[in-house]
Amino acid sequence: MSLNQPSNQDLMVQIRWLIRRDMPEVLRIEEESFEYTWSEEYFLSCLRQRNCIGMVAEHNHQIVGFMIYELHKSMIQVLNFAVAPEFRQQGIGRQMVQRVIDKLSQQRRREIVLEVRETNLPAQLFFRKMDFRAVSVLRNYFEDAGEDAYVLQYRLQRTEQDFAPGLSPKNRISNYLDASDAA
Repeated sequence: MSLNQPSNQDLMVQIRWLIRRDMPEVLRIEEESFEYTWSEEYFLSCLRQRNCIGMVAEHNHQIVGFMIYELHKSMIQVLNFAVAPEFRQQGIGRQMVQRVIDKLSQQRRREIVLEVRETNLPAQLFFRKMDFRAVSVLRNYFEDAGEDAYVLQYRLQRTEQDFAPGLSPKNRISNYLDASDAA
């Protein structure tokens, strides 16, 4: 079974567009998930942009995850993404990312990119399992903590040339996973 496909253990959710009345639950998940959070005003200013889309995962009429992303000519950029802590490890994030992957096509948008904090190992490992690869490092990207960001990318039909010069598909995340797979 592919890691990108739903499994029998996945919690079934409805994935739909984010609407204004979802904001209190989205903000709660944001607060529980991140040390440095987006304000409601920042969420709303992003969502007012023509190319910005918000989606939520809902289970039993409760918002259990959200994603904010931008549509660009040849790519999709994930801006913010979280699953409520009590609902993690149940396939919700995988279902949401797969929904965005399904929006890619050979003719138009061929990649998804996002930035992950260097200290956010759970997110790095999650996206690694979803076939995203670290393609570059942005130094001091997160001004709130002076923290670097890893640029992660998912591409249709990935080739070696897709990686920035000097960067290899092997990195410390893949080394960690390779070691744990061998055990």
